[in-house]
Amino acid sequence: MIEPQLATDVVGGRRVAVVTGASSGIGAATAQALAGAGFDVVLAARRMDRLQEVADRCGGTALPLDVTDQESVTAFAAEVPRCDLLVNNAGGALGSDAVADADVADWQWMYETNVLGTLRVTQALLPALIASGDGQVVNIGSIAAREPYRGGAGYNVAKHGVAVLSRVLRIELLGQPVRVCEIDPGMVATEEFSLVRFRGDRAKADAVYAGLTPLTAEDVAETVAWVATRPAHVNIDQLLMLARDQSSAQVVHRVG
Repeated sequence: MIEPQLATDVVGGRRVAVVTGASSGIGAATAQALAGAGFDVVLAARRMDRLQEVADRCGGTALPLDVTDQESVTAFAAEVPRCDLLVNNAGGALGSDAVADADVADWQWMYETNVLGTLRVTQALLPALIASGDGQVVNIGSIAAREPYRGGAGYNVAKHGVAVLSRVLRIELLGQPVRVCEIDPGMVATEEFSLVRFRGDRAKADAVYAGLTPLTAEDVAETVAWVATRPAHVNIDQLLMLARDQSSAQVVHRVG
């Protein structure tokens, strides 16, 4: 088993990790995991009350960030002079309508948050990542980026966009001291993802994970920490994570 290395630079200083969407779910768990791996963590999200609670638990710094607002992103980046690792986690799904019935506003929100949000934050912090001498971008995608499925078109489009952005960035940064990784989880049971997707319908949200054991936010967070602590010459380009009970986007084994 390959154990994570402590996140220190060549002179022994602690490296800085930025995690977006860090007020809950995968983002909050990732902040905790990276702090445990030796990073100084900057946590970013809109809900400062929840964000500060997470920051207090992991000893990180909470800063407000709305990835859909360029002014917010610019102001955030000005508060982060050093960045060795960027985890673009902010995103989400909204709705499960067929294409024929899709709400354009839902699609716009998903594209703004998942794709353009990732673009804005990456652009803003890329100079610091390059200047670090060993920078890394980890984009949290989804199995939705790999497989289209019924009722998922808007989210499929958004996460396919994140995947392509990740792969093009990898090509464009070749020769620069920055690695790029795309982590695509399948079903992950968090407190908010499905609840947001189904507009607060708890029964629908819970039904997604009924009869199986899905991934947890901590599972994904531990994987981010492992990717982030590989030696500088190792780039984990793409990583698909599925629960044992899931073999593809809509093929799962349920009990009962």
